[in-house]
Amino acid sequence: MADILHRIAVKTTDIAAVYRTLVTLEGLKAWWTEDTSGEPGKAGGVIAFRFGAGGFDMQVTELVSPRLVQWKVVAGEPQWIGSVITWQLKETDGYTVVLFKHQGWKEATEFMHHCSTKWAIFLMSLKDLIEKGKGAPNPNDIKIDEIN
Repeated sequence: MADILHRIAVKTTDIAAVYRTLVTLEGLKAWWTEDTSGEPGKAGGVIAFRFGAGGFDMQVTELVSPRLVQWKVVAGEPQWIGSVITWQLKETDGYTVVLFKHQGWKEATEFMHHCSTKWAIFLMSLKDLIEKGKGAPNPNDIKIDEIN
């Protein structure tokens, strides 16, 4: 198994504001993809994320306000199905630190490399949303290759 791991520090002591970007449709649409629907703030809820190249459905498996959000991929790209995405939040010296994990890839493929880069781009979009008031969600994100 292979995992994607990232860490960003968001310049805010309002950890709840960062948490809201992960558990509300408004928040998710503002930094990840504008084509988002479902129930992100409810354990057991399913969230549909759509992109030009396809999409994913995630089941919310754990919510611990304002420190933890976890999703399991239940539909979409075959390499993602069954993988788990975890967001851990903590306050440190005037920042909210986001520890991101996308765990359970069956193998480290070229597509995983692509997704790791895109996760980093979208995490920076989340950071910009909190710090500057505007993220760059799909379709306005940075494009890195022919898959997006």
